[in-house]
Amino acid sequence: MSINKALLALAMGFALAACSNQDAAQDAAADAADAAAEAQAQADAAYGDETAQAAADTADMAADTAADAAADASAAATDDAADAAADAAEDAADVAEDAADTADEAQDAAEDDMH
Repeated sequence: MSINKALLALAMGFALAACSNQDAAQDAAADAADAAAEAQAQADAAYGDETAQAAADTADMAADTAADAAADASAAATDDAADAAADAAEDAADVAEDAADTADEAQDAAEDDMH
């Protein structure tokens, strides 16, 4: 393989890695947004339960964080920065999903209290 082909292959590999980081970050942001919407729906169904609403608020903040991290991944100048931003988006999505679970539990508890 000539040096030009080797350099081209290396550049394509870096570009592919950057795209996968951006895709992963965008997927995580979408997951976080879904979890936030789910958490808010559960909070709404929890008859004003403060725990459910706090969890929905947490999920919403985590979704915002994930969206910001996805934007950072897209704008990252280095692979390491893109990796870090993608990881931050995935971590924020996990927080949003945990908050949605908490809102679900609070909704269940509120429904049990009503019966």
